[in-house]
Amino acid sequence: MLLLVGDIGGTKTILRLVSVEENNQSFETVSESTYVSKDFPDLVPMVQKFLTTVDHKKPTKACFAIAGPVVDNNSNLTNLNWTLNSHRLEQELEIKKVSLINDFAANSYGVLGLKKSDLYTLQTGEYSASSPIAIIGAGTGLGQGFLIPQGKNYQSFPSEGGHTEFAPRNLLETNLLRYLQSKLDQEHISVERVVSGQGIINIYQYLRDSNFAPESSEISHKIRSWEQKKDKNIDPAAIISQAALHKSDPLCQKTMEMFVEAYGAETGNLALKLLPYGGIYIAGGIAAKILSLMKEERFLSVFQDKGRMRPLLNKMPIHIVLNPQVGLIGSILHALQLEE
Repeated sequence: MLLLVGDIGGTKTILRLVSVEENNQSFETVSESTYVSKDFPDLVPMVQKFLTTVDHKKPTKACFAIAGPVVDNNSNLTNLNWTLNSHRLEQELEIKKVSLINDFAANSYGVLGLKKSDLYTLQTGEYSASSPIAIIGAGTGLGQGFLIPQGKNYQSFPSEGGHTEFAPRNLLETNLLRYLQSKLDQEHISVERVVSGQGIINIYQYLRDSNFAPESSEISHKIRSWEQKKDKNIDPAAIISQAALHKSDPLCQKTMEMFVEAYGAETGNLALKLLPYGGIYIAGGIAAKILSLMKEERFLSVFQDKGRMRPLLNKMPIHIVLNPQVGLIGSILHALQLEE
């Protein structure tokens, strides 16, 4: 059986054709291509182009993970001006069954197909197969979701937990909150404003503007070029995190310390709400890129710092996802469950 899966983002789309064995227990990649999303007016011509490069029969099922909300197999991608509907895609692509899922839902399914080498375990805990699995991931935004065991399978549930309030734990974080409220001219500051790629920038700007530490000329030049929109190729979050990893800039180091602590605190909040003894999986991309910082005591210490609930948190398995294609793996596993 052939499956078509895709990871659709505002910048790029990855399409993969997968061959699945009869027992659905193993699969291998037949072909994979990456496209610039905005080069196409819709997903259909992109998929058609991809399939013309593959010397195989057409896939019988397809699952596309989308960076945006999906309701009843419908999605409007505002960044791409695409409107996708599973039934239309089935007809125009001549594929029997097409499913659209949120990209973080795909990540959720994907953790079920990861190998031991795809993970770094922060805390072994006491695994329970009958308990929920939690997924949290800081990237462009902050995704949160969970899986509930349903017999031999799992059902994925997305959430908008990244848009709950940022809860400061100390004076420095309280002043960060006030800084963001003033900067954005609004009372509600979501945790995503702190725990995300944009969050790294927000923390840095707060520490810089409050004169917490001197700003190095090299970092300053790059950050201000980005702020003034002089260079679109600059990735300020990457610049800050790399400087922190190399311990070459005190302001960047403090920025990432605050980021890791806020990440640990929010992961602990999610853990208390779900009691996920099936495991907590930290996805999203950033954690794997700053693995050495996540491995330090700081993240786990703040995660566990929940007063009387510390004994519960100490028992929860915590894993950092190292495989950047977890979303595609999740799309495959979800497609295997689709009824034709």
